[in-house]
Amino acid sequence: MFRIFLKSLSLGVCISIDDFGTGYSSLAYLKQLPVDEIKIDKSFVIDVKHDSNDAVIVRSTIDLAHNMGMQVVAEGVENEETLELLNSFGCDKVQGYFFGRSLAYDNLIKWSGAFAWEMKQSPDDTPSTWKEVR
Repeated sequence: MFRIFLKSLSLGVCISIDDFGTGYSSLAYLKQLPVDEIKIDKSFVIDVKHDSNDAVIVRSTIDLAHNMGMQVVAEGVENEETLELLNSFGCDKVQGYFFGRSLAYDNLIKWSGAFAWEMKQSPDDTPSTWKEVR
């Protein structure tokens, strides 16, 4: 199993720790595993604008991850104020209901069919971002 894991890393698979800061996530994993990204649990993000302890935890986690060469995703972004605060903390990526609710497969296909998408190439000719084209 471990060989398959190592092979997937050589193919460019990225490792992300979900719900970081809760449950079984641990600081020890950050130094023991080849982690590329951590996802800060929404329980810290939802009230980050109004709870100074949550703000300290989120900001410190972002700084820690960046200092270890990792990207950070904040889960549970539900409004623009939270998005702006996370941006000021240097958070790399966000997800949450502010951007949209989870969709069942059939609904996702219908939703995505309403848009035309094209890949924008970066200068080194690797895919970088998707943009909507009308």
